[in-house]
Amino acid sequence: MQKPNDRLAGQTCIVTGSSNGIGSAIAKAIGQEGANVVVNYHSDKEGAEETADWIAKNSNCGEALVIGGDVSKEADVSELFKKTVAEFGTVHISIGNAGLQQDHALHEMKLEDWQQVIDVNLTGQFLTARAAIKEFLKRGMRPELSNALGKIICISSVHEVIPWAGRANYATSKGGLKMLMQSICQEYAPKKIRCNSIAPGAIKTDINKDVWSTEEGKKKMLKLIPYGRIGEPSDIGSVASWLASDESDYINGTTLFVDGGMTCYPGFTQNG
Repeated sequence: MQKPNDRLAGQTCIVTGSSNGIGSAIAKAIGQEGANVVVNYHSDKEGAEETADWIAKNSNCGEALVIGGDVSKEADVSELFKKTVAEFGTVHISIGNAGLQQDHALHEMKLEDWQQVIDVNLTGQFLTARAAIKEFLKRGMRPELSNALGKIICISSVHEVIPWAGRANYATSKGGLKMLMQSICQEYAPKKIRCNSIAPGAIKTDINKDVWSTEEGKKKMLKLIPYGRIGEPSDIGSVASWLASDESDYINGTTLFVDGGMTCYPGFTQNG
């Protein structure tokens, strides 16, 4: 974890799906920069509380608040923002990390497996971004805190550009997220709102632990990563905290791939 420098002091950030893995690492990195952090969870309340406790102990000036909710539900997202504003006054940064997979061959995929992934991974991003934009516009500029009216960061995936057999619902949700992010930028950049995505590659989380925790699985995974190592959740946290700061103020409407070169398609190294 990086050393704090309070780049986000005085600001408030919501991180959806931040009870564990990448989301937890993002929440911790944002907290270390001095922001108040809302740790949102769906089912893992204990993990969310552990993340919030870590932030409370490691932030110089920020506080942490745990709020449950399903980002695919409009009422839950409205309540998430309502409680955040009641506690901290406003929201400056919204980071949509909540997501899931339901893996099936397309001809065997049930409609509910398709719909659940789209609902959480894409509709959830729409609902949180919409709520954030409403709050940004209502609050108005605070130039002493940030050059931007507000910042939205969508956690995407290398699969917004790389097809993924057996996971068409997931890849489609991330491809759609790219267009959502860019459309938000195009529409709201004139109002000084920044919207970008971070696209992780292979990251060591519980969802893929059965692969990277074995030598055979690790070796297979590394064939896809030119840089020669599997990413850590903190790699994403570091990028998110920087992207939320004024140091990246001129970055808008883009995806930052944090993937060790995976999107350079290393399988073609010997086939050019």
